[in-house]
Amino acid sequence: MHTAVYAGSFDPPTNGHLWMIKQGLQLFDQLHVAIGSNPSKSYTFSVEKRIELLRAALPSCERLTISHFDNRYLVDYANEVGAGYILRGIRSPGDYEYERIMRHINADMAPEIQTTFLMPPRDIAELSSSMVKGLIGPDGWEKTVRRYVPPSVFEALEKLPS
Repeated sequence: MHTAVYAGSFDPPTNGHLWMIKQGLQLFDQLHVAIGSNPSKSYTFSVEKRIELLRAALPSCERLTISHFDNRYLVDYANEVGAGYILRGIRSPGDYEYERIMRHINADMAPEIQTTFLMPPRDIAELSSSMVKGLIGPDGWEKTVRRYVPPSVFEALEKLPS
């Protein structure tokens, strides 16, 4: 059985995240979507809300687990859940450089865990949670943002204080 972990902040989940998850389910027998916390970041949504938003955006599937890990290295979490793979997305040259370095550091800590990289299709290649949050505010933002996030996420974004 091939098990992978796909980790991120998912603040908020985007259509790019959903694409990665769907691809991960095609490649692996079991996929753990893991929400990580970075103490140097401030988040728009709580961990609980991000889990809720991901569950609402994804069909129920026995092969998919959505959880949270905190104050641990990703490879330690992967070992804990029995994952032999880490799934990561590369959207840009900057992502490539960062992910290349992290792949080597992760391999130093846990050589038994392989990192698998996917490149999203062109229409979502530039999509990130930060980009989505940066589009909120100007008149008409709703029309622009709606195309980049699942409906449940869009509804949550509409409820944010202005």
